[in-house]
Amino acid sequence: MLSKWVGESERGIREIFRRARQASPCVIFFDEIDSIAPVRGIGGETAVTERVVSQLLTELDGIESLHGVVVLAATNRADMIDTALLRPGRFDKIILVPLPDKDGRKKILEINTKEIPVIRDATTDGVKNPDYVDLEKIAETTDGMSGADVAAISNTAVSLVIHEFLAKYPDQKEAEKQAAEAKVSMRHFEEAVRKVRTQKELKIGEKVAVPYYR
Repeated sequence: MLSKWVGESERGIREIFRRARQASPCVIFFDEIDSIAPVRGIGGETAVTERVVSQLLTELDGIESLHGVVVLAATNRADMIDTALLRPGRFDKIILVPLPDKDGRKKILEINTKEIPVIRDATTDGVKNPDYVDLEKIAETTDGMSGADVAAISNTAVSLVIHEFLAKYPDQKEAEKQAAEAKVSMRHFEEAVRKVRTQKELKIGEKVAVPYYR
């Protein structure tokens, strides 16, 4: 979106809205809009971003109507968006999307484990199965995590199983024969939760050095 060439960024904005008008009804979605439309006049912005904000205002308030075009944007820093964009007739409806609650986290886990070979039998011969993946319990232990964090737990659990399985069956042919043995258990999910929590607390440089599955 942002270009080092004068006028290119504004042209990009105009082109987006032109195509949207031609393709209406449609939706224009700007992700992380604070990166292209920060508050003007605070000293940190550039001439490019100032022109982008001005072009956005022109398109939203312009002579050409946006009939059939809905403009949406997302940000983690609403305080960084230029206030002119938040006035009536522009981005005037602000919806807070909070962290998922327990039910939301459980639903995310259900979606992310749908295609994963997890152990789903709660009992074996009438006896409680300790390897049973209890999504309800996992949802309880992930309080305060974002949707991306919860999704990462499932991926990390799978990575743990893969590494264990390949360590046990280094021979490819043998691994193929025993493929059905590779299943994700509650133990893997509990370890994945710990690893994801640890990752959240690490600094950027440390995250590069410490992958989830180790």
